[in-house]
Formats: sequence, structure tokens, C-alpha cells
Amino acid sequence: MVRGSTLEEQLTWERWVQSRDSEAGNLLIKKYMPLVSYHVQRIAVSLPKSVSRDDLKSLGMIGLYDALEKFDPKRDLKFDTYSSFRIRGAILDGLRKEDWLPRSTREKAKKIDAATEKLEQKYMRNVTVEEIAEELETDVGDIYSTINEHFFANVLSIDEQPNEHDNRDNHSFAIRDEKSEIPEERIIKNELIEEMTAMISHLNEKEQLVLSLFYKEELTLTEIGQVMELSTSRISQIHSKAIFKLRKWLEKV
Repeated sequence: MVRGSTLEEQLTWERWVQSRDSEAGNLLIKKYMPLVSYHVQRIAVSLPKSVSRDDLKSLGMIGLYDALEKFDPKRDLKFDTYSSFRIRGAILDGLRKEDWLPRSTREKAKKIDAATEKLEQKYMRNVTVEEIAEELETDVGDIYSTINEHFFANVLSIDEQPNEHDNRDNHSFAIRDEKSEIPEERIIKNELIEEMTAMISHLNEKEQLVLSLFYKEELTLTEIGQVMELSTSRISQIHSKAIFKLRKWLEKV
């Protein structure tokens, strides 16, 4: 049985698994389409406006189809969880293969890094986004936008793990046992968590709240704005500023 499913859904799954019934497949696609929309919305937040959400949705649909083809209802795993890995993975894989970050943004990121280093050497302290914008004679909002886009590009690179999504042609899918952590991995992981916790504690209250709602509670920037009674653009600025601070601290670790 598929965990968390009703009797009607269970019958639909049986038709799909046993005979790849097209009607059953369409019903399942329709049911889990909101998962695709959810992950597209989450990922699109940090991408340039030039990246089409329709393209992201197409990539997410590939992940959903792949999940339907490979999901084994006999496993003790909810399809929502399994397909989320596949959907998100397909979108990120597609973004890695396409150089979605414009050259102009990469150049801006280099200039921001150079200006930051120059000002920090000059003032012997961490500098603000406003000071960087003044040094580069550009708008603060442009700095925030570049930081967001470049940060996500780094996340894509860090997030990429060999063989995580490369086994799509295989007939089986192995769920990695997250509990079987080797001692060295556990020590490194704990140290990173402690360092990040210490860094986040130095952020102001609004920055900590935005990061918590975005990464822990998984709210969108619009939803966070509604919770905090601030505009989406203001929440985006707070998020970018927090990421900028963390990134600078991490570079010094």
C-alpha cells in the first residue's frame, strides 16, 4: 500500500502499477502536480527573472514522471516524499546543465567580491551592502539581486552529488540510509551545524526569523511577508542581506 493514500487512490495506484493504465497515470499526475508547482516556486525565488518558470515546470514534470515510473508502493515510503526528491533533483539537474546564470551576473558578482575585499582591507571590518553599492556606484537593490542569484549558483554546485540522480536508467531506486552516518561525517556535520548556529545567532532578529521561516518552515517569501506584515521585496532584501553576511563569515572560516 502507498502510505497516506485513500482506498480510491490505492485502487488507482494498483491499476497504474499492474498495467500502466494511462487513465490511472493521468489521475496520479493530476493529484501530484501541486508538488511540481511547489518546488518550482521555491527554487524560482532565487533565480533571475530571465529563467522561465514554464521551463522549470517542464523539468519538474520530468521528475514527477520519473518518480511514477520508478516508485515501488511496497516500500515504506510516502510518494510525496519520494517524488519531491525526484522533482527537485530534475529541476536542479536541468539548471546545472544549462548555464542559466547570465555572464553579466557573474561579472557583477566578481566586482562585488573585489569591492568587498577592498573595503574590508580599507576599514578593517565587515562592510555593508550600502557601502559596496556606493563603491560600485550602483543601486543597493542590484547588489541584493546579484548576491541572491550568485548564492543560489553556489548552492547548485555544492548540492550536486555524484550518482544522486544519475541512476535514472536503472530499474531500481535505493533510498540512502541517512542514519548510517560514519563517525567522521557525523563529526564534520556537527561542527558545521555549530558554526552555522553561531553565525546565525549574530544576525538580527528579522534576519533570523526570515531564514527560519524560509528554510525550516518552508514558507515562500510572499508568505513570510504576510506573516511579518512586510512586502515581498522587503523580505527578499532581508533574506539577501542575511545570506550576504553568512557567506562572508563562511569565507573566513
